[in-house]
Amino acid sequence: MIAYGHDLVMAALSFPIALYLRVGDDIVFYPGTHRVLVDMALFALVSAIAFWSVGLYRGIWRYASLNDLWAIARAVTVSVAAFVALEFVVTRLEGMPRSTPALVWLVLVFLLGGSRFAYRVYKDRHLGHLLEAATPRVPVLLVGADDAAETFIRDMNRNANAPYRVVGMVDAKSGRIGRRIHDVEVLGDLDKLSAIVAKLDRRGKRPQRLIVTYADVEPDRLRALLDMADQHGMTLARLPRLTDFKSGAPDAGGKLEPRPIAIEDLLGRPRRVLDREAMRALVAGRRVLVTGAGGTIGGELARQIAAFAPAHLALIDHGEFALYAIDLELAETFPDLEREAVLADTRDRTYLDQTVARIRPELVFHAAALKHVPLCEANPEEAVLTNAMGARNLADACRKHAVRAMVMISTDKAVNPTSVMGASKRLAESYCQAVDRVERGRENGTRFVTVRFGNVLGSSGSVVPLFQRQIAAGGPLTVTHPDAVRYFMTVREAVELVLEASALGASDPAEPGRIFVLDMGEPVKVVDLARQMIRLAGFKPDRDIKIAYTGLRPGEKLSEVLLHPSEPLAPTRYGGILFANPRATDHAVLARALDELMESAQSRRGQRTLDLLQRLVPEYRPDADRVRLAATR
Repeated sequence: MIAYGHDLVMAALSFPIALYLRVGDDIVFYPGTHRVLVDMALFALVSAIAFWSVGLYRGIWRYASLNDLWAIARAVTVSVAAFVALEFVVTRLEGMPRSTPALVWLVLVFLLGGSRFAYRVYKDRHLGHLLEAATPRVPVLLVGADDAAETFIRDMNRNANAPYRVVGMVDAKSGRIGRRIHDVEVLGDLDKLSAIVAKLDRRGKRPQRLIVTYADVEPDRLRALLDMADQHGMTLARLPRLTDFKSGAPDAGGKLEPRPIAIEDLLGRPRRVLDREAMRALVAGRRVLVTGAGGTIGGELARQIAAFAPAHLALIDHGEFALYAIDLELAETFPDLEREAVLADTRDRTYLDQTVARIRPELVFHAAALKHVPLCEANPEEAVLTNAMGARNLADACRKHAVRAMVMISTDKAVNPTSVMGASKRLAESYCQAVDRVERGRENGTRFVTVRFGNVLGSSGSVVPLFQRQIAAGGPLTVTHPDAVRYFMTVREAVELVLEASALGASDPAEPGRIFVLDMGEPVKVVDLARQMIRLAGFKPDRDIKIAYTGLRPGEKLSEVLLHPSEPLAPTRYGGILFANPRATDHAVLARALDELMESAQSRRGQRTLDLLQRLVPEYRPDADRVRLAATR
């Protein structure tokens, strides 16, 4: 209504201004001052009716452009024509110069258009993009009538090769329904989506894609939008953040191209406020070593640690290409960072000790591990030597060379394990807990921080890359069991919380040996994940791409848990991080038992290795088929 009132005032003022431009000071000879006032009021009244009738207020001043100028010209033309007709009936236009209506038209167009464009320039802080018009392409419907929507529409309009034609918008703000941005109308809210699509279909503008323009959308809303898009035969995508494409890219590709909804967008995980200053204080200016740096978790640890400006960053991995890739990436991203890449195996106790002695790290992050459950089941000795013995070797080296803190990355599969992988990781946890208790009794002893969490989306060997390959091949997607559920977290969030937990644990004076547990949210059914990925790819589950159930593999469970019953949970000062009180283990007793286990694993005595593993991890319950297989080795 503010814009409406502004326009009526401009309409009233336009008449005397135009008259003065025509006759100058002779305006005093115009038939009476009262006549000027009457004509001003009459023209304002006619304009009020005309402006509203032609839909002048469908546009939004914030996004004024050439389309709005055409709308103003149409509205003013109707106003002037109606005023002249009315004046002719009443006064036969006596005393009014014949050029006055034309001048009124010009003045009013200038007043209405100028104020809108001035407001647009004030908001944008520049003069560009004011005279852009639309170019029709593939029809899309935008969810959101905001800055991102305006920028996207504008860039589609000005690019002759733009692939999209925006046929409408839906918006959560009811006040914008019926308004226009660059002549694209806000057709309604999401509750009216079916009617909106049907209306566009009747006009020959049925949208083929639903594009979300909001930067932050709740996962529940995204899932609902995915359902709506699927119901109406559309695919769902979202725009990159506005800062990604406000640089004036010349075409609609690259940054301007709507991106598919990622599966992590649908997880429903709450956003965490991170204590980045504590993370920076932990890392900045210190010498840091990361094992397993070529893996998913280790690589992300290396990236985030590098961003906090350590004095030196050492990357250890036994895989040549994986180590080369992360080292090259860091060289390109952080060219001034002092770093080194070391080909090493944590199972090699002597070389690992020499490496730690040479590098002299203050912080060590241990991400090296064998994580693929079925492969660990088929190769139990390798899993034990890498996961349990590798962690022990590194922990002992850290103690010997006075490392300030070692952070061990663990897994939910270490709780009540049914797999060799889980049991071997539980042994690694136990050893780090035991040495932490010993080191607390020493002045400036090494702190050992264990961080436990569930599955990471997109990690090597995880279900998401597998599903992506299967979708690309046309299916079927293989799911172990219809009731299988897992905890999922993005790799970035997992590592952020690991660093935050590390900052807390490295300075925590409380009881030694505690395990930090990341809040994984609610578990997700794997079959639901599969269906969502099929739909995100634009296919119909069970129709275009099938889902096949293969049965649980050796060592797998239907569901995972993050805590053992004897590990009471307590909150920390950080949201998303909890801690579990330790299960006491005597270091000397455990060390002797691990010596025996290592000798058995190195001798490749499968059954003996499993027996010792079960003795050291009493809650470990291997399935009968696994035991029979080991007995034949």
